Amino acid sequence: MLGHRALAVLLLLATPTSSAFAQPKQTLVWLLRDLPPLMIFEGPEKSRGVIDQLLPLLIARMPQYQHILMRVNRARGLQILQEQTLVCDAALNRSEVREQWIVFTAPVFRAMSNVLAVRRSDQEFLKPFIKEGEVDLGALLANGDEKLGVIAERNYGDHLDAVIQHAPASSLTLHYGNDALGSLLQMQRLGRLRMLLGYRPEIRYQARHQGIAEDELQFFPIRDTGKYLSGYIGCSATTQGRQVIREIDQLLRTLPRAAVSQAYAAWLDPESRHDYLEASRLFFIEHDAW
Repeated sequence: MLGHRALAVLLLLATPTSSAFAQPKQTLVWLLRDLPPLMIFEGPEKSRGVIDQLLPLLIARMPQYQHILMRVNRARGLQILQEQTLVCDAALNRSEVREQWIVFTAPVFRAMSNVLAVRRSDQEFLKPFIKEGEVDLGALLANGDEKLGVIAERNYGDHLDAVIQHAPASSLTLHYGNDALGSLLQMQRLGRLRMLLGYRPEIRYQARHQGIAEDELQFFPIRDTGKYLSGYIGCSATTQGRQVIREIDQLLRTLPRAAVSQAYAAWLDPESRHDYLEASRLFFIEHDAW
């Protein structure tokens, strides 16, 4: 018969969770940016953003990693993603430039494309540049009479990035601050610029917190951008990062698409909500069939 000491040794060897034999978990760092309505750091709506709700679901299904949440600003986050460490960002646009150093998941959620925001009292100047209900932003900027407020180093998608890149420098007002969009809205309110670029839900959120009534602003779609775009999770383009992306893609197939779309739709104006939900539903039906 085994003695108590021998039995204890056998039990220790047989226990897979024994601290003596447990393999250390690989650390996965998630980069978080204050990006309403995707991520919200402060205020009464703190942690109610779309990614705020999605990320805990993913983390709970990835117990093989030690997850660390790191708050960063936009510039620092992009810098870290280019380093040879295992880091991911759950709220990224995909672009040809970024694909050189970031590996992306399949589309995670659909979002409304960038729009041009103008004070309703100023919108007459846009009329010569509106064709079939959309603003020809390239022609407007080439005209050189107006300044466009943009967030410096933000990716607006390949088409808009090209338009901004080729625009005269004198037609752009770049803002680098952490509260860049809020600052641009205040500049617009003070008459220092008449138009700015951004996502409609983000502009609505920031305007409300800046004390700007929504009916003060008019939003115009931009030619050749499409009504919607996809949001992605991106990880550093390392061997480990590619493995994480494969695992996340598997998990995304089990997560309820409708719940993510509903979380985003909650931030839209009532007129846009129904069309967005239907377009998102059809997009993922088609995408998942590939």
